[in-house]
Amino acid sequence: MKNTFAMSLLGILTSFLPVGFAVFLNEMKCKWFKTFVQTFTTLPNFISWVLIYSVAFSLFSSSGMVNNILKNWGIISEPVKFLDSDSHTYLWMMMWNIWKNLGWGSIVYLASIAGIDQEQYEAASIDGANRFQLMRNITLPSLLPTFFIMLMLSVANFLNNGIDQYYVFQNSFNKEHIQVLDLYVYNIGMTGSSYSLATAISMLKSIVSVALLTIVNIVSKQVRGESII
Repeated sequence: MKNTFAMSLLGILTSFLPVGFAVFLNEMKCKWFKTFVQTFTTLPNFISWVLIYSVAFSLFSSSGMVNNILKNWGIISEPVKFLDSDSHTYLWMMMWNIWKNLGWGSIVYLASIAGIDQEQYEAASIDGANRFQLMRNITLPSLLPTFFIMLMLSVANFLNNGIDQYYVFQNSFNKEHIQVLDLYVYNIGMTGSSYSLATAISMLKSIVSVALLTIVNIVSKQVRGESII
């Protein structure tokens, strides 16, 4: 539960990054470079976690490219244990998750930006507003409703971290901090042969998710005057 809470909180705390990235892409005036950046950052979403771990192993294993470069430059004498270590596990998982999902997560906000009335920008520009003022006073406020909906869905899925990422990155060194609730259910169900306990935990997760969704929906209706369901 501690690992699940930590990973979910980090996900919520970094949920503003797709918003900022979408605004950054929208402000790019060079179309070919904008298309390149958007394509390059969206492609990781379609790569399986197995392949991502293969890339991570090639780069950060004891005999990987990063350790070889650091050795050749004389920075280290012994390989740095990036993967087979329990230090900064939460941070590593957060960084890999951001790299995989940042571009894809920004698509929703880019669609919201495309729906903003362009006359607002034109009127503000005539009044002397610069690009930063347009972004602060028009773009960001227009994205807030979408951001709050995505945030509330993230809260509702607080206990659902998924299994793929943590399953491929887990090892005997980092198991203490990488085993989230979904991975624990898999481990006790498939390898521990405790199907009844795994089923009970899965059902409890579903009940908690529905309860959280109901709570955030009530809070949204009270605070914003709008509900998501």
